[in-house]
Amino acid sequence: MRVRVPVAVALAATLLTGCAQSVDPIERLGKKAAQRVHSHGPAREQPYRHWGLTTPLAPAPKPSSGPPARSAAPALPPVVDHVRTRDKVVFLTYDHDAGVRPAPGFADMVRQLRLPVTEFGTTQDHRPVAGLPYDAQRTEICGTRTRLLRPPYGTYDTTTRRAAADCGISALVLWRAATTTGTLTYTRGDHHLAPGDIVRITPTDTTARLLRGIQERGLTVGRLEDYL
Repeated sequence: MRVRVPVAVALAATLLTGCAQSVDPIERLGKKAAQRVHSHGPAREQPYRHWGLTTPLAPAPKPSSGPPARSAAPALPPVVDHVRTRDKVVFLTYDHDAGVRPAPGFADMVRQLRLPVTEFGTTQDHRPVAGLPYDAQRTEICGTRTRLLRPPYGTYDTTTRRAAADCGISALVLWRAATTTGTLTYTRGDHHLAPGDIVRITPTDTTARLLRGIQERGLTVGRLEDYL
């Protein structure tokens, strides 16, 4: 008697826990999932059209300047919402513990368009650390074991920066713009994306609309870790 053994295809669409994990569409979503293509429709040959783009997203240029050299003695890490660069790139980031479940097609879009999205898991307990004693903040931050930190809910104090420095954090990453209720809101008065802006996205279908706006501005998506 022949026994049919089901084959489990693991789709690692739930992105890894931890701070500043850059999404590699091949490694993070699994080789088998990366090899999966739709058997019909334009998405097979032209996935960018499937996501509403009229042309492929331009590849990010080689960074004109890499991450700054790290000093021997820990200094307070900078707090950044923008990267100073002449490259026509913006940076997409999101917090996997922000309480928003990824839309069903979000992982497919990241994989098909090979988007270098940077994921933040904030801290171990996903709670605000600002105002906590140094030892408590250090325990939370050092547990992330990463180089870039997004302070939970974007809040921090001088103690946060001291603890981050002692944990080897090179920068606290905030955002210049964010996708909120389907629209892009800005933390400053420019009200348009500019090269070097860090964008906080929610992993929903609004990301495709954001990509179209990025293209219209003559920009593309870069890898944040290449610049910070």
